[in-house]
Amino acid sequence: MTEATPHASVQPSPWITRFSPLVQPGASVLDVACGRGRHMHWFAQRGHTVTGVDRDAEALGAARAWGETVEADIENGPWPFADRRFGAVVVTNYLWRPLLPTILEAVEPGGVLLYETFAQGNETVGKPSRPDFLLRPGELLALCSGADWRVVAYEDGFVPQPERFVQRIAAVRVPASQTDQPPRYPL
Repeated sequence: MTEATPHASVQPSPWITRFSPLVQPGASVLDVACGRGRHMHWFAQRGHTVTGVDRDAEALGAARAWGETVEADIENGPWPFADRRFGAVVVTNYLWRPLLPTILEAVEPGGVLLYETFAQGNETVGKPSRPDFLLRPGELLALCSGADWRVVAYEDGFVPQPERFVQRIAAVRVPASQTDQPPRYPL
């Protein structure tokens, strides 16, 4: 995403921290467009092996303190994790639609997708404002609507501090052997 996102923070997202108990103890976590590694830090402190990917070498310098980092332009180059799956994939403040199927595929069966980014409406309060960088209504929900995904939580709306429109989802990739069983996810 090349349009500036002024809402970057050093604190982990409350959405990510709220649903991090869905991630199995010790599971590997991939932070996509990790920046300085705020979510890598959060998960590393909880005993997870963490990997972050970003194109910003300077930001990765800070993220390296928490785990493995990979410098890659995932919008214009190859996906650096083609042969790997993760117990959780975390994405915040980032949207590159051509990569969405690849991100889903990176979640191993039984793993968790935690995704939170800007949504349509954000153009009325600030940046990002280009439609390419704003989720359409229900877009994340539709992304995880297949039989092999169980949506645990989903939100699409306005957040007042700082002002922004967001969409966020917490979804579990259900192992094929468990698609007909009721979920037991901690809330």
